[in-house]
Amino acid sequence: MSNHLQQEKSPYLLQHRDNPVDWFPWGEEAFEKAASEEKPVFLSIGYSTCHWCHVMAHESFEDPEAARLLEDFVCIKVDREEHPEVDAVYMAVCQSMTGSGGWPLSVFLTPDRKPFFAGTYFPKTSRYGQTGFMELVKQISLLWHTDRKRLLEAGSQITARLRQPEKASFGQPERKLLLRGYRLLSQSFDRTFGGFGTAPKFPTPHNLLFLMELYQKEQLPDALSMAETTLKAMAVGGIFDQIGGGFSRYSTDETWLVPHFEKMLYDNVLLLAAYSEAFRITKDPLYRDIAGRTADYLLTELAAPEGGFFCGQDADSGGAEGSYYLFTKEEVIRLLGREDGPEFCRLYGITETGNFEEKNIPNRIGQAEGGWRNGDSRLKALSQYRKARMQLLLDNKILLSWNGWAILAFAAAAQVFDSRRCLEAAVNTHRFLQKNMTDPEGRLYLRFCGGEAAYPGQLDDYAVYALALTTLYRSTFDVSFLEEAARLARQMVGLFEDRENGGFFMTAKDAEELIFRPKETYDGAVPSGNSAAAMVLTELSFLTGETFFLEAAERQDRFLAAEAQKYPAAHCFALAAMARSLYPHRELVCTGAGIPEDLAAYLKDYPSHDLTVLFKSAENETRLSAVAPFTASYPVSDRPVYYLCENGSCLAPVTDLKELGLPCTDNGR
Repeated sequence: MSNHLQQEKSPYLLQHRDNPVDWFPWGEEAFEKAASEEKPVFLSIGYSTCHWCHVMAHESFEDPEAARLLEDFVCIKVDREEHPEVDAVYMAVCQSMTGSGGWPLSVFLTPDRKPFFAGTYFPKTSRYGQTGFMELVKQISLLWHTDRKRLLEAGSQITARLRQPEKASFGQPERKLLLRGYRLLSQSFDRTFGGFGTAPKFPTPHNLLFLMELYQKEQLPDALSMAETTLKAMAVGGIFDQIGGGFSRYSTDETWLVPHFEKMLYDNVLLLAAYSEAFRITKDPLYRDIAGRTADYLLTELAAPEGGFFCGQDADSGGAEGSYYLFTKEEVIRLLGREDGPEFCRLYGITETGNFEEKNIPNRIGQAEGGWRNGDSRLKALSQYRKARMQLLLDNKILLSWNGWAILAFAAAAQVFDSRRCLEAAVNTHRFLQKNMTDPEGRLYLRFCGGEAAYPGQLDDYAVYALALTTLYRSTFDVSFLEEAARLARQMVGLFEDRENGGFFMTAKDAEELIFRPKETYDGAVPSGNSAAAMVLTELSFLTGETFFLEAAERQDRFLAAEAQKYPAAHCFALAAMARSLYPHRELVCTGAGIPEDLAAYLKDYPSHDLTVLFKSAENETRLSAVAPFTASYPVSDRPVYYLCENGSCLAPVTDLKELGLPCTDNGR
């Protein structure tokens, strides 16, 4: 039978279009049907690269027996990446009811969307004390017909609890809050293998970026050491694809050897940013190599032909998780020959017995630095063999916020490595988003897939995209990027800010009404929309000098200071944003006919974010003065002139960069 997912674009929904379950996409049609037929709703939320989503689909949703039981329900399938707001609301339900969450997310609702039962993965039948999906569906169906009032009351109570208005709470951003976050990270840090906490271990690159920022602000050697230990351990582990480049989602063990094999865009672009920043600070060539190989992976495997980047690649391949990445020793020797084959096996931990299910995850744990470098023909041969052996499933959605992180990472890498290819990737991605994911009124769309842009942009889309544009401006001094960033940030404040209680809602004020309006502050796999909002407002306050952005940044910092008090280590990107306001900052305006070479070289090597630079020329002075009015009074001549202000005090203009007394880079400039 066919269900109602046939015309959907999401790869995840299309994976379920031939299920015997009569799935509906999220929308009014499904809830109207539930109300008219007086049926409860079964809501299933997942994403295409989710291993346990596949398991539950194979066990239950592809099973005719389970499908017959679900005929008593209206069934809705949601791609969490297309509807993050729906996922956020019902994940909060699951966490409040069970104390935990995850995907697949399974929620039972009344026809008016009120939840009365929630969980995650359920096996088809009960086992090892875990309730089976078949038994659960039968029990809920029975209760719906025999004790419906009980379920309706439960749904109303749960919804009322989640709708309770929050009390306005504002704190004071202080250095001690940042240092508390640092100490909490230090307490959970694995001194042997890097990372934080015990297995499973996640890369959390925004935590590493915060540590590197704090190192530069406070000169805390241990902050840099924690970041470096983690970056180096991941670089040699199995979580990094030693053959094709790029990182998997997380490691299932403490040594970073055995990953959960799905590869996601957001992990890889944020790690590209982290390795680029580590190289900027330390000049360690390992970081340049890993950043380059990660960029290669993104541009080879996830770049969409029309522009932008796809979401990720599936963990499941060849009928089993991770089999795409695994090798036997015999395979390697047969492919590379009797000379290079044994050498590769020695360098990359390939043995007869294997290190994962009798096969091998290539890694360099415990090896001396070195190994085959990117571009080596032998690595290329192994990569091509792998692709010919089987194909990875690709989630070909283009999400605006994730592509915003991609622009930010590639723009930062372009400056650090003086890479034209990285800059082109950032600029081309921006061009795609501007053309395909912005409506005529300048509002953003959330996703693009199958030639169609859809769903109104949410907080993350506006905040991350605007932040990416400020990074692109820093890398190019093209004033159009600064103009667009300022416009989007003003839109963000108007559409999402909660002026009464502080912070930003996830959905716009004119968005679809859900059972409550979510507001997320803690960082997860990516920094929260509220953290990104704090960062971009702070950046724009420096870049434009506008009171609007300064006051908005101050409001947001005070809101996040209160939120972060509970556990600051869960708000590292917000702490990094606060750091830029709490510590001394310099604003430099350079005027002239073109960017001076010594300034470009200085910015490439300068390892800190405490310097904001604007460039004014005869060609851009009108537009720059409009977006950054404080620059209007600076005259333009053919030769470079530098105007430096620090902590509210401006120095006399100079024509030689060295006369400004800026801190030296590691190269002595």
